[in-house]
Amino acid sequence: MLDLGTSFIASVERDPTALAICDGDLELTYEVWFGKVSALVAGLDEIGLKPGDHVLTILQNRWENASLHWACQLAGLIVTPLNWRAKPEEIDFTIEDAEAKLVVFEAITAGAVAQSNKAANLPRLTLGEAADGIQSLSAMMEASAPDASPRAKADDWSLMLYTSGTTSKPKGVPRRHHAERAAAIAHVAQNLYRHGECTLGVMPLYHTMGVRSLLASSVIGGNFVCLPRFDVEGALATIERRSVTNLYLVPTLYHDILHHENFAKDRVASVTKLGFAGASMTDGLMTKLQKAFEPELFVNHYGSSEVYTFTIDQNAPAKPGSAGRAGINQRVRVVPLGAKDASTPAKVDEEGEIIVALQGDESFEGYWNRPEADKKSLREGWYFTGDTGFFDKDGDLFVTGRADDMIITGGENVSPVEVESCLSLHPHVVEVAVVGLPDERWGKIVTAFVKRSAPVEVDDLDAHCKTSGLANFRRPRAYVFVEDIPKSPVGKLLRRKLVAGEYAVEAGSHAERQTALS
Repeated sequence: MLDLGTSFIASVERDPTALAICDGDLELTYEVWFGKVSALVAGLDEIGLKPGDHVLTILQNRWENASLHWACQLAGLIVTPLNWRAKPEEIDFTIEDAEAKLVVFEAITAGAVAQSNKAANLPRLTLGEAADGIQSLSAMMEASAPDASPRAKADDWSLMLYTSGTTSKPKGVPRRHHAERAAAIAHVAQNLYRHGECTLGVMPLYHTMGVRSLLASSVIGGNFVCLPRFDVEGALATIERRSVTNLYLVPTLYHDILHHENFAKDRVASVTKLGFAGASMTDGLMTKLQKAFEPELFVNHYGSSEVYTFTIDQNAPAKPGSAGRAGINQRVRVVPLGAKDASTPAKVDEEGEIIVALQGDESFEGYWNRPEADKKSLREGWYFTGDTGFFDKDGDLFVTGRADDMIITGGENVSPVEVESCLSLHPHVVEVAVVGLPDERWGKIVTAFVKRSAPVEVDDLDAHCKTSGLANFRRPRAYVFVEDIPKSPVGKLLRRKLVAGEYAVEAGSHAERQTALS
């Protein structure tokens, strides 16, 4: 297996004059881009970085960020990216946990970096002009330097992402060059990417989906089109201007694009492939996307930062809710909830915990300095995901949510995803999220938070659930009409905020409306 630096050079040699990256009006071919990446490698050398050092990046999806990612691969450095919205204390934690040797930031993240106590003791690079002892990454790339040679091997560390911590500190997920490249090649194969495809680079480069898009684009000699920060009109304009051919997004971004006032089918006519990951997609949204885009391929990709691909369904609309079958580098099982090992699989249609094999080419090997997390999640060669789901009689996997999100009401288990998919098919439901809220009699009651497009009432939604065939015990017993559904920066639904009451009730609406418990 090639290391990623060698892989990038192979792409340069294969397609030197092909368009490699765009950012606004900037356009760089592979050979020109390689020159700037090489200059950046030389600049990192001058700072004194050594192979194996962590480089903490706090950047949006700019071409400079993508360039730095490749420079680190060539130099044998470990890219350690943070959300550009990170707070000073999060920066401090990451610097200490990863033992970072360099911090790279831009204007929008400069304030947080300036307030970080630990960043002040490290070399720092910024986009734009150098100032106050902080060097300019932009200036580095304008310098002249010999073509960089790869210094890393396939089994060296490439990247360390941090998983979001909801109840504890984030966990570092270190991944080796060979795992990253295997995941990129599998991504190309499973999404049927052609040579020279044009990818919208909007998923953050601190997220596994964004990194995968960047690496896969290189493998196919494609054009990676940067969109530093997601906004719908910006995305539509970029798709139209650059004739983007494939989209790989979380469902929330698809929802926002599709429901924007300026969306038009002819603006996205170049797009032939849709892929989604990061969260389940409701049946309603999937139906609308299929009609609006009429894609050649519509892929549901289910995975994680730790193991990238779990399963793939290359025809998602044909079986809504199905996550498909194991990816080309993977084995997947469902075991009964609470199982301590992988020895006894769950029965067909029996909901349990989804586990995946660690021997797969895309897998990580354990968390960074977190033996307690390894003990919980890594058992006898299997990764216990914490996700719940089941295999149907055809052998297709259905993901029902997180074990922690399961609603136990009156002794029955209710998956929020199933209820959300049902309600999403109502024509006046724009978005919906379902959680369990405490109830003296039932333990928890199924509660639906709904963003509506028209004044649909509780009785209408309850009738919709009944006629849709949703089991009686799964029907929501309470509805809350809200202005927006809370989400993370990458579009993941934040159920915990709804449980904690962190939401805005729709103007003029009652905070909560109860349905009959019959």
